[in-house]
Amino acid sequence: MKFLVPLLQHPPAAAAAPPPTTSPGPDPMPCKISPLSALGAALLCAAAANAQASAQDEAQGFVAGSRLGLLNRVVWEQLDYQQGSSFRATNGLRGQTQAQESAYGLMLNYQSGYTRGLVGVGLDAHAYGALNLDTQADSARATPRYVAKDGADIADRFGRAGAALKLRLASTELKLGEMRTKNPIFSSSDSRLLPETNRGWQLTSTDLPGLSLQAGRFTRWSDRNARQNGGRLLANYAGSPGDAFSFLGGTWTTPVPHLSVSSYYGRYAEHWNTWYLGSAYQLPLAEQRKLAFNLNLYRNTDTGQARAGHIDTTTWSLMGSYAFGPHQLGLGYQKVQGDNPFDYVNRGSIWLDNAMQLSDFNGPREASWQLKYDVDLGPLLAPGLSAGVAYTRGSGIDHRHLNSVYANYLGYSGNGGKHWERDLLLRYTVQHGMAKGMALQLRYSVHRANRTQGEANIDQIRLLVEMPIQLLP
Repeated sequence: MKFLVPLLQHPPAAAAAPPPTTSPGPDPMPCKISPLSALGAALLCAAAANAQASAQDEAQGFVAGSRLGLLNRVVWEQLDYQQGSSFRATNGLRGQTQAQESAYGLMLNYQSGYTRGLVGVGLDAHAYGALNLDTQADSARATPRYVAKDGADIADRFGRAGAALKLRLASTELKLGEMRTKNPIFSSSDSRLLPETNRGWQLTSTDLPGLSLQAGRFTRWSDRNARQNGGRLLANYAGSPGDAFSFLGGTWTTPVPHLSVSSYYGRYAEHWNTWYLGSAYQLPLAEQRKLAFNLNLYRNTDTGQARAGHIDTTTWSLMGSYAFGPHQLGLGYQKVQGDNPFDYVNRGSIWLDNAMQLSDFNGPREASWQLKYDVDLGPLLAPGLSAGVAYTRGSGIDHRHLNSVYANYLGYSGNGGKHWERDLLLRYTVQHGMAKGMALQLRYSVHRANRTQGEANIDQIRLLVEMPIQLLP
């Protein structure tokens, strides 16, 4: 079941961070640091070498640089399960063929500034709360998508909060605590009412010109409808809990104009290793036209105790698009090479282009293609109005060679699996007045599959309203 597509946009491409605009500092001098890791030591050493031209030089102070924002979000969703849906997809519906949920979420986010000096100190904090509007236990799935469960009952209200200490040396930042993450192999999903968060540490650096680097280790996780922090990490398809996920990598803005390359390595302890390679390229043309290409490639192999069984999977997607004026056409292809589905940790750690609203199109041996069209209706109808449609079809799915972990958890069998999905999106963002920034979005999605593919035959209607409020500064 699809978990990651953001509420207001498709999965992000592996875009590079812009290179620093400040001039480099003096020639690097030898330095010795007690390392967090080999990469951490290198990043901190580079940060010290460039300390005369860095983000920390612009520190405004803990309070003076603070920002406080409140995001209000209302979601209403209706799921209609059609004939032919698999047992796994519909299990727990208590005989119902329709699931309906509605809820109101509030997300308060605080970002302090940094204290002045060689090493800046700051704090990021968040508080999330949700109210059940009209979700009933007998009209939702066994596991609700938006609201939490209190035992056998739907919770009327729930929430959680967290904070992370942050330290900055030059343009290298270390964060420790509860936070959201964003990279191709360990990313926090925000595709439901509340976002998921992770607990651990993360080091980021833009001290080296043209490079945006990351490293981190996380040991706990909070799902989007979790009532509290501190759950164990989870393999999304194997359903196997884990103790830690570690990663390092980054993005390089190459000397070739409009070309960036990303590479990451990650380890899900006692489960699998993940290697990722991504690239994004844009070719501007005359008369407001542009070609763009996006590549994402994942390689997963089991490690340690192999709690998700034997894994040897290579998965890649390539998306090409042509933009002309307010219009954009896209054509994508995706392929899974391996006997098990492409799996990832938690909900948002998949940046494949054919990972859609209701399905990831990531079955074993699956090949899929996508055709999409997006249009900015601002110049044509009203500023802030946009629309999009996408059609994705997958085939060649073979479940006959699943390892025992996936075979027992997924319950799929046979070969010749195929399915398709159609997604239509209409979005409007208020441009002026007191409601400026408010977004309204309507999504209609349809998924159809044969028995071998195994996911639900389902129609989805989802209405979303978001209102951001900037409280500070």
